[in-house]
Amino acid sequence: MANPAEKEVRRKSVDDVKVNLLRPSLTSYFAVQIPLPTNDGKETDVSRKLRDVLGADQGQLNLLCTDTSLPGSQLTTMDINNDRTGVTEKHAYRRMFDDRIDFTFYVDASNYLPIRFFETWMKGIMMEEEGDNMDKAYNYRPTYPDEYTADQGLKIFKFERDYQQFMTYEFIRSFPLSISSMPVSYSGNDLLKCTVSMSYIRYIQSGPNSNISSKGSLLDVFTQARESLLSDLNANPFSFDLKKFGSQLRTGANDLLGSFSNIG
Repeated sequence: MANPAEKEVRRKSVDDVKVNLLRPSLTSYFAVQIPLPTNDGKETDVSRKLRDVLGADQGQLNLLCTDTSLPGSQLTTMDINNDRTGVTEKHAYRRMFDDRIDFTFYVDASNYLPIRFFETWMKGIMMEEEGDNMDKAYNYRPTYPDEYTADQGLKIFKFERDYQQFMTYEFIRSFPLSISSMPVSYSGNDLLKCTVSMSYIRYIQSGPNSNISSKGSLLDVFTQARESLLSDLNANPFSFDLKKFGSQLRTGANDLLGSFSNIG
């Protein structure tokens, strides 16, 4: 039996429009979780060095992320030409994931945490030792991948302003590939940002899930970030004129401040 929608075009009511079109997802509501590398769940030399850099500020590092992207993938296909006369079919045989994802972080003025964290991670991969690397004959060699890759834990949470539910993207076998150059200039003050490209082999998308207060949930991620900032005696909050950046940033900042006031 044919679907009624195939027989006629119906006028949509105002209620239909409100339900289906007037609540789009917004790009400014997201959170990230940056992991430490582990080897079969055990701490490695690289992760110990990273933990020394982080201290109790892992939540602050997550919160400093200002820009990323939801990952993409595609199916690789082969052409089938001989099954039917005049017809070319495509059969999928592999799913191809993007080979990297970029994260951009604000750099705090007290500890330069994002720069130090990812520089330490990359130094640990190449087993660079402080002091010895000043020698003109210095050389290095990489450690084993199991020592510097994070099997799990690199996550992006996508949610909305009501925090009722969220989607999760978790990346498997991740580590930093590059740190982009960060221009500095006397011409005018701007926010220093650090962009890092992370490699991974695949991602797992799950959700939407209900946002409940439990370990590992979105609410827990924000609570950890908030407590990390509140307990940091050396924290140097950003002090800049929002009017300089226009109404869009001002609105986004107000939403962000309002979101933290609603947690806990």
